[in-house]
Parts: sequence; structure tokens; C-alpha cells
Amino acid sequence: MSDPVQPPLPVRPVEPEPELAAAWQLLMGLVLDQRMQWADVAAQLGISQAGLRALLAIDPQRPRPQRELARAMNCDPSYVTAMVDDLERAGLAIRRTATDDRRVKTIALTEPGVAALGTARDGLFAPPRQFELLTAKQQRSLARLLRRAVDGGEPTSS
Repeated sequence: MSDPVQPPLPVRPVEPEPELAAAWQLLMGLVLDQRMQWADVAAQLGISQAGLRALLAIDPQRPRPQRELARAMNCDPSYVTAMVDDLERAGLAIRRTATDDRRVKTIALTEPGVAALGTARDGLFAPPRQFELLTAKQQRSLARLLRRAVDGGEPTSS
């Protein structure tokens, strides 16, 4: 059995249009300006920033095995153990034995954990104040353009 043929890597990346490169730098600067929000929200919830990352990755409707959580977060399962320990200490998550396999531990949010997830999302995903400088029409245009970029260039119905 042969490996699938991989296309050759380009010798050097294609240079983006200067205006696009500048826009990307501005967008990344805006995102990086928001990084202190992570520390503030984590402190408000009484957990570490790593614990906050885990909290955001747990679906309150579907407890998931710790190994699956590690895959979703692209990190080592042993690191997720420390994150979940942090959430458990704060009373935001619990480990449960999976119903179909006693060897597997699933991670579930507690009621306070679900409330904390809402607080985290409100604190981290609210548009930055800088967006208030844009008109409502500009905000909608920006949202449409970002959605189109994220969706792979497919036009959206809105």
C-alpha cells in the first residue's frame, strides 16, 4: 500500500497583498489587545487561564472523556488532568465514570460550571470596545466578511 502523494511544499510562501497583510496585522493586534481579558475572567471565576481554556472546551450538554477533551484542545491528556483538577477544585466540573466503560472518566460541568461558562463567554466573546467606533453598517459588513473568511469563502445568506 502506497502513501498518498503529497503536493510539494512551496519554496517560499506567496507574499500577500500589502493591504491584506496590514489588515491582518491590525486584526491580530486587536485580538492580542484582548488577551488580558483571559486573565481577568479566569480570576473572576477563581481558576487558572488553563482551567478557563478547558471550561470553554466542555459542552455542558454532553460530558466527554478526558482523552477526547485533550484531542479537542490539541494538548496532552496529562495537561488536561491538571486543567480539570483546577475546575474541580473550583466546583465547576466533575469527573464521572462513563456509563458504557467504567475505565473511562468523562468530564461534566456542574450547575455552577454552566453558569461560569456563560460568564466566561460573556467576558471573552463580547466585541471589543474598538468596534463601537464603527457604524452599525460597518459592523455588519465586518461580521459578514469575517464569517465568509471563516466559512471558506462561501457567501452567507445574511
